[in-house]
Amino acid sequence: MDRGMPGSTSRGRLTVDVRHQGSSAVVTPEGELDHHTADVLTEPLEQALADGYSRLVVDCAQLQFCDSTGLNVLLGARLKAEAAGGGVHLAGMLPVVARVFEITGAGAVFTVHDDLGAALAHVAEA
Repeated sequence: MDRGMPGSTSRGRLTVDVRHQGSSAVVTPEGELDHHTADVLTEPLEQALADGYSRLVVDCAQLQFCDSTGLNVLLGARLKAEAAGGGVHLAGMLPVVARVFEITGAGAVFTVHDDLGAALAHVAEA
């Protein structure tokens, strides 16, 4: 049963690819996540949740920058995913992005994995 089409969204400095793996949506932002590009990530996260994917894996390996607006997008998705019985798992954060999560304490509310493979293995076990 197809519950939505995976695909790609782009605006300027941010591209977001979405694919489905089992009961999870794998969302891969590439570029800079800030107040100018936040909706490029918000839309696919919300669509995945609307399509019934409450387990979201965000592959951050190509995310080069994240400001507080981007952090708020991820926190909002986390709340919605948890309300639906799932969660948001973050994978492969570059040090510059991980630092934002460390400074704000947001890293404590997410499940963070070293890489996408580890995140997918963890989600598959849940």
